[in-house]
Amino acid sequence: MQSIKLTKTEMIEKKNKQILRYPNLNTVLMVEEFLEKHKDLPMQISEIKEKLPRQVMHQTLKLIFEYLWKSGKIIYGPRGIQWIYSHPEHLKKMLKGSLEV
Repeated sequence: MQSIKLTKTEMIEKKNKQILRYPNLNTVLMVEEFLEKHKDLPMQISEIKEKLPRQVMHQTLKLIFEYLWKSGKIIYGPRGIQWIYSHPEHLKKMLKGSLEV
């Protein structure tokens, strides 16, 4: 994956091209949930695009993958993309006894 660079106007540029479409939160969460459910084996980008519940533009999907990679939730290798993030146990214990408002 190519790296991204934030400019003064907070636009993301890749090889002198500006990205015009940014993913909304629902799209990012949809991709996260899908990858977490299918974390057993690495998947190619084309396979992920076919199996996602809704269509996502390729450029937008690559931007989501880059965000997930930088946040340590996925790895990207020659065999594809794979979910690696696991929720910390101390947070699970803390939220277990909490009251939801």
